[in-house]
Amino acid sequence: MSFAATILTLYPEMFPGPLGISLAGRALEEGKWSCETVQIRDFAQDKHRTVDDTPAGGGAGMVLKADVLARAVDHALERHPDSPVLAMTPRGKPITQARIRELAAGQGVTVLCGRFEGFDERIFEGRPIEQVSVGDIVLSGGEPAALMLLDACIRLLPGVMGAASSGTEESFEEGLLEYPHYTRPVEWEGRTIPEVLRSGDHAKIAAWRKQRAEDDTRLRRPDLWERHWGARD
Repeated sequence: MSFAATILTLYPEMFPGPLGISLAGRALEEGKWSCETVQIRDFAQDKHRTVDDTPAGGGAGMVLKADVLARAVDHALERHPDSPVLAMTPRGKPITQARIRELAAGQGVTVLCGRFEGFDERIFEGRPIEQVSVGDIVLSGGEPAALMLLDACIRLLPGVMGAASSGTEESFEEGLLEYPHYTRPVEWEGRTIPEVLRSGDHAKIAAWRKQRAEDDTRLRRPDLWERHWGARD
């Protein structure tokens, strides 16, 4: 059974986009996953196909209408009732690698892409939608975030990555940033590959990588380090 990705968007031409090349593109051709776009505007019921309106209480911008969104979400749920619906929004909970693994292990995912000032909040009260964020940034729409989320899922599908270990020895898999990598030439601009990595001693290499992962996480991502250290207690 392939992983079914359904994207609810005002810009379906953005998909599969970069997911149509490289590993994800080859997996798409091989049927390991499928990509279906749903035009949100198709669920508007007025002659102008209106999907947004001015914010209640005043303010700049426009807000996506709950009634239109609900009809689009209902359509997706009818087609894929077992797929979770995720809305890409900076107001959401930060997505994690652990959650990505859960999604990739399932039958697929429906992704709701926002635009303008975002969603009428009532859509989250009226439908089972998980609000997720890809970081403390604001994009022009949810589509780039959806591409990021789907790429993270697709690469974990069976048979997509060349080496099975590629998906487990990475940043966030153990609650830490990944250790640094090196390759030939041994010397470049006076900088050499660390001697331990050229030693052939696998135990020492593993210990060095673990230590560098911990050191880099502690220095660069103290939030991750605090969670990692707390999980060990």
